[in-house]
Amino acid sequence: MMLPWKQIVLLSITGCLAWSLNGTLIDLGSDYRRHMSGGSLIIRNLDKDQDSGMYQCMAFNTWGSILSRRASIQFALDNFKTQSVRSAVNVREGQGVVLLCGAPPHSGLTFAWIFNEYPYSVQQDSRRFISQETGSLYIAKVEPSDVGNYTCVVNNTVTKQRVLSSPTPLVLRSDVMGEYEPKIEVHFSDSVPAAKDSLVKLECFALGPVPEISWRRTSGVPFPSKVKMKNSNAILEIPNFQQEDAGTYECIAENRRGKNAARGRISYHKPQWLQTITDTAQSIEENLFWECKANGKPKPSYSWLKNGEQGRVQIENGALSITALNLSDSGMYQCVAENKHGSVYSSAQLMVLSAPTFSKSPLKALLKARSGSEVTLECKPQASPLAISLWKKGNEILQRTEITLFPNGTLKIVNVTKRDAAIYTCIAKNQFGTASTTGRLLVTEPTRITMRPTNMEIIVGESIVLPCQIACDPALDVSFSWAFNGQLIDFQQDRDHFERVGGSISGDLMIRNIQLNHGGKYVCVINTDVESLSTSAILVVKPPGPPDKVAVDEITDSTAQLSWTPGTDNGSPITGYIIQARTPFTVGWQAVDTPEVVNGNMLTATVVGLNAWVEYEFRVVARNVVGLGEPSPASAKTRTEDAPDTAPTDVGGGGGTKSELVITWEPLPEELQNGEGFGYIIAFRSVGTVTWTRAVISTPGVSRYVLRNDSIPPFSPFDVKVAASNNRGEGPFSSIATVYSAEDPSAAPKRVRARSLSAAEIEVIWETLPSLPERVLGYEVVYWEDDTKPDTVGKVRITGNYTQVNITGLKANTVYYLSVAAFNTAGPGPQSAPINNTTRKPPDRAPLNIQWNMIGSTLTLHWDPVVAMETESKVTGYLLQVMLKRHRYNDIHTIFTTKTTAELSLSAGDNYLIQIKVLSEGGEGVGSEPIHIHKLMGARGSGASGLRWLSSFTVLISVFFCSIW
Repeated sequence: MMLPWKQIVLLSITGCLAWSLNGTLIDLGSDYRRHMSGGSLIIRNLDKDQDSGMYQCMAFNTWGSILSRRASIQFALDNFKTQSVRSAVNVREGQGVVLLCGAPPHSGLTFAWIFNEYPYSVQQDSRRFISQETGSLYIAKVEPSDVGNYTCVVNNTVTKQRVLSSPTPLVLRSDVMGEYEPKIEVHFSDSVPAAKDSLVKLECFALGPVPEISWRRTSGVPFPSKVKMKNSNAILEIPNFQQEDAGTYECIAENRRGKNAARGRISYHKPQWLQTITDTAQSIEENLFWECKANGKPKPSYSWLKNGEQGRVQIENGALSITALNLSDSGMYQCVAENKHGSVYSSAQLMVLSAPTFSKSPLKALLKARSGSEVTLECKPQASPLAISLWKKGNEILQRTEITLFPNGTLKIVNVTKRDAAIYTCIAKNQFGTASTTGRLLVTEPTRITMRPTNMEIIVGESIVLPCQIACDPALDVSFSWAFNGQLIDFQQDRDHFERVGGSISGDLMIRNIQLNHGGKYVCVINTDVESLSTSAILVVKPPGPPDKVAVDEITDSTAQLSWTPGTDNGSPITGYIIQARTPFTVGWQAVDTPEVVNGNMLTATVVGLNAWVEYEFRVVARNVVGLGEPSPASAKTRTEDAPDTAPTDVGGGGGTKSELVITWEPLPEELQNGEGFGYIIAFRSVGTVTWTRAVISTPGVSRYVLRNDSIPPFSPFDVKVAASNNRGEGPFSSIATVYSAEDPSAAPKRVRARSLSAAEIEVIWETLPSLPERVLGYEVVYWEDDTKPDTVGKVRITGNYTQVNITGLKANTVYYLSVAAFNTAGPGPQSAPINNTTRKPPDRAPLNIQWNMIGSTLTLHWDPVVAMETESKVTGYLLQVMLKRHRYNDIHTIFTTKTTAELSLSAGDNYLIQIKVLSEGGEGVGSEPIHIHKLMGARGSGASGLRWLSSFTVLISVFFCSIW
């Protein structure tokens, strides 16, 4: 059993040169999945349908052929299922039970059972047994602990697939079953076939009060040590089965209520040889008698093979006899003994002895070869035993160092030259005699084609000659033949059209009165005694020529009347015409419709289905039985006209400013405008009224119309429709759409207030507008700095019914003017009266009560916090500017801190100047009085300034000063 994706190797004992499947030889040359290596057959990508069956190998050499024993490939069971729904099994306590697995019978499967749920599996013991033959679970005596769900697990040992059955509930009935004698439920068959060296397994299990299982041979012969008993003696294993293991085996199940037994016979069933055949050598005309004998059950039948096939034999009672042996009877013979359990082969060689003779395979008296070619001279005498061969050229014996001589006596001459021309003799010899055969080798010059046919286009009715001429050696016999489209031309049958003309070195072909069916490939074949040459040409029968003078005689909005003059028919009548058109809107030329088929006699046609206001070009293509010809030149460009026949789409609108009605649509493309003077007609009316008002727009590409009228109420519904028009008239109106007029808010928000939140942010608050006839989508706040020049600095728009918004990103200590308006689709309405508000300023006070203390190189500073006033922005921290004065250069360190204390580490021998500033959202405040530190020394002091150090956040700025601060 093999898997489709695996690889299999079928091994042969001897060198195998051919394999068969189900009696048919496998063509390894054209089979990419199968190949042979060292005689073994290797099959890749196994396929169940193609590779299942019986395989046999044929091995052969110079003495003959023999067949191997047969090998079988079976595929593993795949995609199998067990019973889907299982009924509960009701048993009494003490009763025996069998739970069926339900897997299909097939080799390569093993079985197990799960109790209730994975991973709890049924453990086999003297009371429970799982048969690997049937998959069923046997419980000799049910106990209360056995109640539950049982699931059969089927494992495919080849595919590694696992299938679980549906659970089988085991239910305990209320009554109890009494004891009874063993009932054997698992036992082997009465007759068990076994093969030599195989592993034989016998199963035996009984139900009832747990019995003991024992085994014996009825002959009384004890079991050899290799015999094993497993699973509480439920399985008997006999490995490496031999003839002496055959016999009757008995299984005994016994408990305190009694015992039962089951027995069966194990025997050899496959044939076994009693007498085989051996190699034999006999003289011609003698008789041969061969006999082979085998035993087996049932009794085997016999067949005989010679070189793998049925031969000239007589078979009687399995024996082979041949009368009057001749040389052809030599070969490999096989006696095959076979019954339904298998077959065995016995092989031997028959050698028929004789002196060499060339009576059936003499050399040709004259052999011609082309100069430069390769010549093979075969020496094939009939002889037994095989004859030894040697070659003579003229009177000289050829040495193996001078020639290429194969083991079978064949002489090969490569790259033949004139010097190789001679009389050659092959001499064969064995212990029964000598024979020879002689032939002459004539070397000729290569043949050359001097004139070849060429490809050409031909016209029906004309006649042509296709040349085929050669230069060749005068010693050669030459013949010419012609093939047309792969078929040999019969000059006798096709003499009305084909004739071979020319002399002995010319094979020209004349074709008379050419017809349509004469188009195709012509091959001239030149055959000589030593070679074959060919040359070819393709003849194409011309289709019709192009028509001319295509004119548009009349054109309407959707039709055109065309006329033309015919082109040449090239010997084949024109059967019809095809009309093609091209516009700026098509990709290349397209076939167009005509009300009737345009046959080959018509020179006018009406084209229908054209689009209005499109520029067309037309051309005509003729056809005959050969095919389509070249198209005619294009006609002059002509444009169709008509009133528009398509209404604009996507009609809608809305929005706009106060007292406006905005109507929109999708413009018609140019190819649908159908004429000059294209424009649109817009019709509208208030919903509920009858009379339409029309407006005309003469611009083709416009897609919007705005009606402005102070009498239009805000957000009022209107019926609108749009049509296209041109100089030829009006087209259809679109379907009616409902569009609302603009909804300009009519009131300004009231009670607008503002307050400064910081140096950069102002909060604006207003009251929501009362109910208005128009919608309010939200509010817009505009703000600016100088009320004398109210150019808008910015605006903030908020969608929804909100009454508050924060304006951010403003300048500190700046007066801003603000106004609020409602907005909707028509834009903003009237603005509220402007109000103003000033953003907060930075504190204008420096830190006070600065105290500093110098101990060693550490400077500690303390100062009073600065508290912002109502109009000032919130204090966010303090900046310490520390200037290091060194020579001509000054380094400034800027330090930020949120505390009112700082600690600095200063370098020895340097002068420092320190200043503290307040930092807020509005920026930096006024700096403190500077503190001067001259070199490092213990000192104390205080002043009206402040300083702070933040160790986790330091900004270093290095600048160069040309003067002392």
